[in-house]
Amino acid sequence: MKARVYVSMKPTVLDPQGQTICSALNKLGHREIASVRQGKYFEIGVAEGTPHDSAVQVLDTIAKDVLSNPVIEDYRVEILE
Repeated sequence: MKARVYVSMKPTVLDPQGQTICSALNKLGHREIASVRQGKYFEIGVAEGTPHDSAVQVLDTIAKDVLSNPVIEDYRVEILE
C-alpha cells in the first residue's frame, strides 16, 4: 500500500516562498498567474499486510506530528490501494 501526504500553508498564513515564485513567473512573462501557494509532498510506502485502518491512523499521526506544523500548515493524507 502507498500513501501520499500533502502539506500546505493554512490560507491565513503568509507564504513568502509562494509570493517569490509568483513574482518570478510574472517576470518570465506569465502574467496570467495571480498567486502561488507552495507546499510539500510525501509518498510513503506502507508495509505489506498492514491493516488499512491502522495505516490510516499511523499516517495521520505522522502527518500531524512529524511532516507538518499544525499551527501554520494543513495536511491531507491520501491512501492508494
